[in-house]
Amino acid sequence: MNKRLLIGIVAVFITMELLNFLIHGLILSATYQSLSNLWRPDMNDKMWVIHLNTVISAYFFTFIFSKGYEGKGIAEGARYGFYIGFWMASAMAYGTYAMIAIPYSLALQWFIFGLIEYVVAGIVLARMFASQPKTGLKS
Repeated sequence: MNKRLLIGIVAVFITMELLNFLIHGLILSATYQSLSNLWRPDMNDKMWVIHLNTVISAYFFTFIFSKGYEGKGIAEGARYGFYIGFWMASAMAYGTYAMIAIPYSLALQWFIFGLIEYVVAGIVLARMFASQPKTGLKS
């Protein structure tokens, strides 16, 4: 694994963790509390799964970006984040909506916030890749 890829993975992981705290820990916390009857009683004991998922997501998000990176600036990162975000956020938000009795407004918020999260992560990734030298590196 080259330095640029590793730095990108770390940057995306930190970005996603911060945004997840902001979105789920602050913005949506009142909504989650109002729906407490839907969540697992031992949910806090399972939070390590969320963090592990974020590590895996950061790895693949960065790895795939590295294969098609063209050095076209933050627009390239935003576009990549939008494409991946639309795919991932729609699957998570609306797949959960289809299986669990959450209100549609929560599914829509998950979709919108997820899309924003991936766009921001894509911009961060494009900035990280642009700041690292490209010569002599292999993925």
